[in-house]
Amino acid sequence: MEKIIEEDIKNGFPIEKIRFRFPPEPNGYLHIGHVKAMYLNFELGKKYKAPVILRFDDTNPIGEENKFIESIKKDIRFFGFEWSQEGYASDYFQKLYEWAIKLIKINKAYVDDQPKNIIQLQRKNPFEYGIHSDYRNRSIQKNLDLFEKMKNGFFEEKSCVLRAKINMNSSNMNMRDPIMYRILKKKHHRTKNQWCIYPTYDWTHGLCDYIEQISHSLCSLEFENRRPLYNWYLDQICEKNKIRPKQIEFSRLNLSHSITSKRKIQYLIEKKIIQSWEDPRLFTIAGLRCRGYTAIAIKNFIQEIGITKRNNIIDTSLLEFRIREHLNKISPRVMVVLDPIKLIIDNYSSNYTEWVNAENNPENPKFGCRKIPFSKFLYIEKNDFLEKKRKKFFRLSIGQEVRLKNAYIIKANSIVKDSNEKIIEIHCSYDPTSKSGKKVKTEKKGRIKSTLHWVSIKHSIPIQIHLYSPLFLKRDTNKNFKKYINPKSIEKIMAYAEPSIRNAKKGDHFQFQRIGYFYADNYNDQLVFHKTVSIKDKWNKINNKSKSENF
Repeated sequence: MEKIIEEDIKNGFPIEKIRFRFPPEPNGYLHIGHVKAMYLNFELGKKYKAPVILRFDDTNPIGEENKFIESIKKDIRFFGFEWSQEGYASDYFQKLYEWAIKLIKINKAYVDDQPKNIIQLQRKNPFEYGIHSDYRNRSIQKNLDLFEKMKNGFFEEKSCVLRAKINMNSSNMNMRDPIMYRILKKKHHRTKNQWCIYPTYDWTHGLCDYIEQISHSLCSLEFENRRPLYNWYLDQICEKNKIRPKQIEFSRLNLSHSITSKRKIQYLIEKKIIQSWEDPRLFTIAGLRCRGYTAIAIKNFIQEIGITKRNNIIDTSLLEFRIREHLNKISPRVMVVLDPIKLIIDNYSSNYTEWVNAENNPENPKFGCRKIPFSKFLYIEKNDFLEKKRKKFFRLSIGQEVRLKNAYIIKANSIVKDSNEKIIEIHCSYDPTSKSGKKVKTEKKGRIKSTLHWVSIKHSIPIQIHLYSPLFLKRDTNKNFKKYINPKSIEKIMAYAEPSIRNAKKGDHFQFQRIGYFYADNYNDQLVFHKTVSIKDKWNKINNKSKSENF
């Protein structure tokens, strides 16, 4: 992209006339794929000190809402970008209508009374010549009269359209007399009931770039085949002293185990598989933000994958690596037990509470330290204990020693089971000389191989946690996405945290030690901790499972 722009400047294009735009459609929330286009336009704007216009291509009143406009603005600002001007395709409806009349007058557009399915059939395919419409050779005056009647609401929806008269034999299907206007008797979110005909996206998009004098129109790769059509429209309209937008394409961002299709997301919402466009399992920007993904990490990810023209699927683990990398620097550590089992230190006083020191973030000393209560009765994770030690199991088992994080070395001596043979208590002893931070004779190289997190039961704070797994079990979800929906993509549990969690507020990030990174958010008027990402990458396990199941 930069090479093309630099070459244009070298060939005489005035640098002060460089102009970019970001043109989302306001019919849904932005997703991770939009970040690539957003990042590209706004960062190039910064580099060349050029304006970047935020233009909403609102050509279809069906599904367009102000709430989507506001969400898009919020997402752009989340990444620290600011636009120089806000515009709407609907601002130019009158101008586009006048240009359509111009095309009719030069015999390059006509009103077609055929239904949509017949128009599609007549277009044929790239290997066959198309069939001309019976209405293609109507007189200019007849087309002008009919188009005026379309505008004035004389005809019903789907009864006729305005088409460009280009080439029904073109190998590019976009050039086979594309539709420019259709009748939609729907209220528009901005123009209200002023119009009952609406321009198609293809007629509007390139011409809006021309109106706004965009110098470099950066589009995703699916627009490459539309470039000849946009250029044809510009050929009919452009004035010699005006800048003609140069369209440059780049590959879309496709992420594994995800969907970005607005239609598919709407299906998931309607079927109550997800709650909304902001569901943390989605890769909408709002969903990622609710889950605790940071703007810095996402931009680092976009920068790493780069801008190419080759379509591929980027593995989600790469995004998670960048999230984990950033959160590791900014997240204070806390100890939280998700699946507790009671641990009793038999030789520790039941009337004594000891406050042990713990670093808030070893990556950054500026985070300081905190005090954590240690007592006779603790919670540890159930999966950190086995009654009988297995090979390569270095956590707690009968006769085995481990260190408790920031505290002492303990040794498991016995267990208590209920009537169903389920372990309900682990009885241990501790070494009072082994407090964390001190060198002790008992802690020889290789002897203590595991450190466990824990919380004091009487000081613990119950917290609500939402754990997330991929929404889809298949890496590529473009086809049959309904078949691969993960029924266990969310798990809501009550966990137990150290008392410092009381200070948590919405927007805070934490590392729950040995578990993952979590984000505090409001959910049904309660503070909930969304799991942002695991301590280690787990997506590869899912990928391997998918391969083994022949997905």
